Amino acid sequence: VVAEGKQLSEIDWTRNGLFVVFGATYLGGFQYWLMVNKYRQWFPTMDRFGKLPLAQKLKDTAGIMDAGKMVLFDIFIHLPIMYFPSYYTVKEFIYGDSWNPVDWARHGVSKYIANSREDLTAMVQLWGPSDCIQFALPTHIRMPFRHMVSFFWTAYVSFTRGSKTDSTETAGDMEEQPAVVAVVANTAE
Repeated sequence: VVAEGKQLSEIDWTRNGLFVVFGATYLGGFQYWLMVNKYRQWFPTMDRFGKLPLAQKLKDTAGIMDAGKMVLFDIFIHLPIMYFPSYYTVKEFIYGDSWNPVDWARHGVSKYIANSREDLTAMVQLWGPSDCIQFALPTHIRMPFRHMVSFFWTAYVSFTRGSKTDSTETAGDMEEQPAVVAVVANTAE
């Protein structure tokens, strides 16, 4: 409203609903459970490594290995196999014509596959470096840090994949979203 100079009547409430539903359920619930509870089980040095000063972290081979495994898990399993299919499925729930969850998943995954090269490239470019920082931070700072980075990621996803007809029309959406373009362009520098 403020950044784009739009009136409340001009806001795409369906698009906002997509990001509220997805943000609350996936990012606010599932991702916390995965990255705090499950990572703590799978990567046993996570908490100890996070508490160490940088000089000691650089000497902690087991902690560095677990941090590296967390980055690899996030980049090769979590984001491409869990996050993106979930996002596209929720998008089909919000925008789709069917009330059948199987249709949401089928149509969502097919759109993800069509967009996967571009989506996965952008994901690695942002989350690869970000994860290297995140998984070296103390545990209590990791999720706030991730949410901060997610703000910019969500702006990018909204910009490129948030509208109802976005599968191949990313360039046209960019021209209509000057405020988001500025945010995304500034984060890329």
